Amino acid sequence: MKIYFIGIGGIGVSALAQYYFSLKSRVSGSDLSSSEIIEFLKKKKIKINIGKHKKENLPKDADLIIYSPAVQKNNPEFKAALELKKENPNVEILSYPEALGKLTEKYFTIAVSGTHGKSTTSSMLSSLLIKAGMDPTVIIGTKLKDLNPRAGWSNFRKGKSKYLVIEADEHFASFLNYKPKIIVLTKVEADHLDYFKNFDNVLKTFKKYIGLLPENGYLVANKDDNISSLIVSKAKNIKWYSLNTKEAKRLKKILKIPGEHNISNALASLTTARILKIPDKTSFRALSEYKGCWRRFEEKSIKLKNKKIIAISDYAHHPTELMATLKAAREKYPFSKILSIYQPHQYQRTYYLFNDFIKSFREAADMSLAEKIIISDIYDVAGREEKNIKNKINSKILAKKTKRENITYLEKNKILNHIKQNSSHFDVLLIMGAGDIYKIVDKLG
Repeated sequence: MKIYFIGIGGIGVSALAQYYFSLKSRVSGSDLSSSEIIEFLKKKKIKINIGKHKKENLPKDADLIIYSPAVQKNNPEFKAALELKKENPNVEILSYPEALGKLTEKYFTIAVSGTHGKSTTSSMLSSLLIKAGMDPTVIIGTKLKDLNPRAGWSNFRKGKSKYLVIEADEHFASFLNYKPKIIVLTKVEADHLDYFKNFDNVLKTFKKYIGLLPENGYLVANKDDNISSLIVSKAKNIKWYSLNTKEAKRLKKILKIPGEHNISNALASLTTARILKIPDKTSFRALSEYKGCWRRFEEKSIKLKNKKIIAISDYAHHPTELMATLKAAREKYPFSKILSIYQPHQYQRTYYLFNDFIKSFREAADMSLAEKIIISDIYDVAGREEKNIKNKINSKILAKKTKRENITYLEKNKILNHIKQNSSHFDVLLIMGAGDIYKIVDKLG
C-alpha cells in the first residue's frame, strides 16, 4: 500500500505515518519546513518533500492520501489528490482524524481527551500500560522515551496487543471520528473558539463525543471539574477521580513531576488502569517512575556565565495551563528566582481568551510565581488565523493590559541576548508556549 501524507510533520500525523510504516506500507509525505520530527522520519528512510506544497509532489500511484487538519482546501497537493481520485475512484482521501478514526475501530481504544492534560495523561497511561505488560500501540501528541527506549523520544509505539492509546483532540471536533471503549476526560474549558465560536458549542461537541461510547464502555472523569459534571449524562459507566482522595496524597509523595495538575493526570491514569484490572502496586510503581514527556515541564541544566541555570520548557498555551505551570515551577523551586518567557500561540486564541490571559498573568504576578514574566511575539500559525485578526491584538497590548511592573513585552529576536545578559538575576528559566520558543533552550547550551 502506498500512502502519502500532506503535512507529515504534525505531531499526530507523524505518529500515524510511523504506524503505517511499521506495517511495511510505502510511506512518503510533505511539509512546509523541516523539524526534529521530520528529521526523525527521514532517518527511517521516509521520503519527505520540504518547502512549498506542489501538485507534482503527489505520487500518481498513491492508494491512500492523508492530510493534516491544518491543510487548506486550496492547497495544491490536496487539489491534486482530488484530481487523482477523479481519475481513480479507488484512491482514498482522509483527514488525519478520519484515518485515525478507522484505526480506533480495529483496537480496544483508550482516548484521552480534555482541554488540558491530554499529552501528559496519555503519556503516563501509555508508560503504565507498557510496564504492566499490556503491550499497547500508542499514538500521542508529544514524545516519550518509554515508547521507544532505543531510539529515544517518540510519539508512536507499535504494540502487539488489542490496546490502543490515543490523544483525542477536540479542535475541529476531530474526536468525533473516533470509536473509543474508554474515554478519559481531564478538564473542559473554552478553547479553539476560532472553530467553536462559543463555549456552548464546546459543551455540545463534548457531549456528542461522550455519546460515542458503547454500552459497555467507560468514562473516566474528573470530579474536581465542575464542567465535566454537566456533560457526562450520556455515559452509563462513569469512574470519577478527584484530588480529594487518599490516592492523591500518595501520588503527591511519589510523583517526580511537580504540580497539582499532574497529580490529577496521574489519578486519571490510575483510574483507567483499575478498569483494565491492573494491580495498584504495578500502577503506583509505574507512575512513580514516570519522568515526564517532551515539552511538558521538561527540565535541562545549562551554564550561563559560569552559573548553573535550570531551564524548563513547557507547552502551556492556555491561561489555565500558564497558571498551572507557573505554580508547579514555584512549588518545585520555592526559593529560586524565576524568569518566565511566554510566547502566545495564535492570534485567534490570544484574542478570544484575552481577558482570561490578563487574569492569569495578574494572579501570577500577585502570587510572586515568577520574579519577571516576559511576553514575546505571538506565534503565527500559517493558514489558521482569521482575516484581519492581527490588527486586533498583539503581545505589547497583552503585556500592557496586565498592569504589572514585572510583566513586560520583548521582541522574540531580543530574548536570547536578554537571557544571557541577565543570567545573574535568575536561577530558573521557564519557557512556555506551543510555538517555537522552546528552541531558545537549545541555543543556550
